[in-house]
Amino acid sequence: MIRRARGPVMLGVEALELTPEDRERLAHPSVGGVILFARNYAEPGQLTALTGAIRALREPHLPIAVDHEGGRVQRFRAGFTAIPPMRSLGESFDQDVARAAREAESLGATIAAELASHGVDFSFTPVLDLDWGTSGVIGDRAFHRNPNAVAYLATALSRGLRSRGMAAVGKHFPGHGHVAADSHHEIPVDERPMRAIAEQDLVPFGVLVASGIDGIMPAHVVYPDVDDRPAGFSRKWLQDVLRGRLGFDGMVFSDDLDMVGAHSAGDIVARAEAAVAAGCDVVITCNDFAAADDLLLRWTAPAHPELERRWARMAAQGSAAA
Repeated sequence: MIRRARGPVMLGVEALELTPEDRERLAHPSVGGVILFARNYAEPGQLTALTGAIRALREPHLPIAVDHEGGRVQRFRAGFTAIPPMRSLGESFDQDVARAAREAESLGATIAAELASHGVDFSFTPVLDLDWGTSGVIGDRAFHRNPNAVAYLATALSRGLRSRGMAAVGKHFPGHGHVAADSHHEIPVDERPMRAIAEQDLVPFGVLVASGIDGIMPAHVVYPDVDDRPAGFSRKWLQDVLRGRLGFDGMVFSDDLDMVGAHSAGDIVARAEAAVAAGCDVVITCNDFAAADDLLLRWTAPAHPELERRWARMAAQGSAAA
């Protein structure tokens, strides 16, 4: 087993088992975590074997994450509880606020317990975007149009995650729900003034930061009233607003640097450099393995004195379950 500090790169792996190429990538000193997808899941026993193999590679172990929000975005299905889309909680909120909060907390506990029992450390959830009715890629992943309802339900879901020791990661800062373009395939531009964003979309992020959320993921969206760069490459958004104005002290994860919304920064090395310079602690490249190899070959990650502490915080549940 390799004993090595965890670096700032989070990678995907190729299939249901680790390939020799996966093992070589995950041993690299720049790597700090792993994100899994549906391609990595067949059934619960296989998942446990895969996460066990990842954990056995290094000490401290590489934290393992997944997008396990519910609805359309739930990577592990057979053998796992079917988590409904978060909009269903918003609909429940409109009928009975207290019941909706209980449902959200219960779902958070279920997500955390099931993932942890299979060796997964955390999910990139909750979604804090508002349901403006314009974004197909967000859509029913959002809890509600009302920012206070989103904050209330996301806080309850995060409380459920924490009840099983699991970290929460809010996304997509400062809000992806108002733009129609999908940042997987385009570079979305939100033309609204900062005041409108602050009065609406930023509200859930502010509430969750105040409650101690562990991680935040920025959007690959340009908000030209603030910066001509996407939020994930913007010091104004990540340093001035997220760290400064909101007081966030946890981990900032880039969204996937393979997405078209990130391509404005250049090649994979330029994207990683831009994300880190803006204030991302961790850069994610999870689907383009040639790009991942290029990044590990050519990029020297800068020193980050807080990174290991933040990684340890994200992996707390997984360490307890291991």
